[in-house]
Amino acid sequence: MGKRLLISCIIVVGLCSVGLVSAGTSSRKEVTFSKDVAPIFYKNCVVCHRPNDLAPMSLLTYKDARPWARSIKEKVATREMPPWHADPSHTQFANDRRLTQQEIDTVVAWVDQGTKEGNPKDMPSPPQITEGWHIGKPDVVLSMDAEHTVEASGPDDYMYFTIQTGFTEDKWIQAAELHPGNKRVVHHIIAFVASPQMAAQAFQARRTQAQATGLFVTEGTLRRVKMDAPVVDDGCNSTTANSNRRAGQDSTGAFLAGYAPGKDVDLFPPGVAKRIAKGSVIVFQVHYNKNTGKEEKDRSSIGLIFAKQPPEKMAMTSGISNVMFKIPPGAESHEVTSCQTFDRDVLVYSYMPHMHVRGKDMKYEAVYPDGHREVLLWVPNYSFSWQEVYKLKTPIVLPKGTRVIVTAHFDNSTKNKNNPDPTKSVRWGDPTYDEMMIGWMDFLVDNVNKPDVAAKSGK
Repeated sequence: MGKRLLISCIIVVGLCSVGLVSAGTSSRKEVTFSKDVAPIFYKNCVVCHRPNDLAPMSLLTYKDARPWARSIKEKVATREMPPWHADPSHTQFANDRRLTQQEIDTVVAWVDQGTKEGNPKDMPSPPQITEGWHIGKPDVVLSMDAEHTVEASGPDDYMYFTIQTGFTEDKWIQAAELHPGNKRVVHHIIAFVASPQMAAQAFQARRTQAQATGLFVTEGTLRRVKMDAPVVDDGCNSTTANSNRRAGQDSTGAFLAGYAPGKDVDLFPPGVAKRIAKGSVIVFQVHYNKNTGKEEKDRSSIGLIFAKQPPEKMAMTSGISNVMFKIPPGAESHEVTSCQTFDRDVLVYSYMPHMHVRGKDMKYEAVYPDGHREVLLWVPNYSFSWQEVYKLKTPIVLPKGTRVIVTAHFDNSTKNKNNPDPTKSVRWGDPTYDEMMIGWMDFLVDNVNKPDVAAKSGK
């Protein structure tokens, strides 16, 4: 009996020595902020939890983190923080911020043991932070010409602002970061690269498309699909949906970068970049929410870091969308699909699902030319308030002829606490009280503009 008791004690001591803890218990290994917790926060959290950034508080120092300890424990233990909504069983991600179970146990133990600071000399070196920028110090910062006034109340606005680059030669963009001038009213920004002529027509083109198709209605600066327009939920098997897919997107130019709550910056690995041709302008599409009850001002900007030389691969962005769907009142899991078949070999780099507040889940699948079907991305718990870009640890090849199927589900029921009105049908539209369905993808292609590649291709 004594021998059995001794073995049991050895097992318990062994578990405690590796820091495994459970609710209501404390590890015998002392856990301190300086030695154990700060490295976890620096690796996974301070990209947002730093002064004057996206998160409501900084976690850079013990003094910063200590008042939030109980809340940190709860959010970490339930895996609500750091936010991550993709299922990791299908692929590995370069920007996966999920904590390991050991890291979770360490944070929980720190709080349960009384949130000890420990020896400040044990603190790791603080992360290198360029004030105000996640990409580091930009080579150039371009801003709207003047402040824009946002009214105190009323419907949302979709505004377009043209920014002169002054580039007299082609520029290759290694990283881009959009800065909203006023986060209280800026919901999102999309930056496009366009010719001056295309930029001048950007807003008018939206109105022209609306009138030409007869599918849209314009309300101020907003565009919405008419409630009585044809309904196509399965966009993969409809010529109508495919022909109108582009009408729901912007013909402003090439997608350069985007800002939305939770979205990471547009940063590409060495040898990959996006191109801004000489003489081009940048067009901001800014979605403003009038929800503060007072007049607001905004002057947003973009920071760019240039590649040192023309890259081997050029990054491009595609939005696989359906604009013809209709979500019935009370529907708990309404299915909508969209598709795109690639006409050349591409190297997929990242995904970004986009829906509004009724968005429930989204799945990307590839159907290869040989008929094999594979899940590329599965986001079972989509969050409109945290729109993540899922960057692949290893980009995957989609050969010419591969069809990408994007399937989304929407919750228009009373179970959805964010639903503005479950008694109404919902169509595609610009404002957040309507819906969208876009499977954004970044993919890489050979840079035919690189001198040696151009010479080989006879360009």
